[in-house]
Amino acid sequence: MEIIPAIDLINGQCVRLSAGDFARQTTYDADPVAVAQRFADAGVRRLHLVDLDGARAGRPVNLAVLEGIARQTDLDIDAGGGIQDDAALTQVLNAGAKHATAGSLAVRSPGVVRGWLSRHGADTIYLGADFKGEHILINAWAEQSELTLSAFLSNYLAAGATTFICTDVSKDGLLQGPSLATYRRLVSEYPAARFIASGGVTSVADVEALAEAGMHGAIIGKALYEGTISLTDLRRFL
Repeated sequence: MEIIPAIDLINGQCVRLSAGDFARQTTYDADPVAVAQRFADAGVRRLHLVDLDGARAGRPVNLAVLEGIARQTDLDIDAGGGIQDDAALTQVLNAGAKHATAGSLAVRSPGVVRGWLSRHGADTIYLGADFKGEHILINAWAEQSELTLSAFLSNYLAAGATTFICTDVSKDGLLQGPSLATYRRLVSEYPAARFIASGGVTSVADVEALAEAGMHGAIIGKALYEGTISLTDLRRFL
């Protein structure tokens, strides 16, 4: 299972939200490039980079940070937030992301995302399944769509997608453990998919449980910044 630290960006700084609430923001570091370098120095190979400003603005905002991380590290970066059209996708990939995550757009304009999958391939285009309960959330997690998680996954597997970043918004940033029961169900129901767990990972035991559940990857954010998991703890998974 891949270990994927997360950097969420607001105003060019490294932050975390609680349960997706922009009013419950904690700033951890003013230099996200230095944070990414620490991850790389510890042997981490992947990075999950979320442009929260971009998610609200509907366009990439923190491209300079992405460019800096890509230039100064060898991290394999998946980027999300504000990628709403072909121009934005091109900007993000040209700035150094190896993968781009389509979330809200995948709900609102599935034809666009299916076209991206066809042109760029499933290894480049990831699907962001941000969910709460049974439904997908969109618009920076501010709005519940009518699309269920199961329908979202089925539709995009049929369209050729393979990798899904599944974030339980109700757990994200709360350090209360991941949605193991949901992930176990998804792995069982969709064996062809590669699921990356996001939200709630709090301890090394959580990481072990996600690996045992068959997850392809685990995104770890607040636990690293709050110290409930250390980079040293993760060495045996790298």
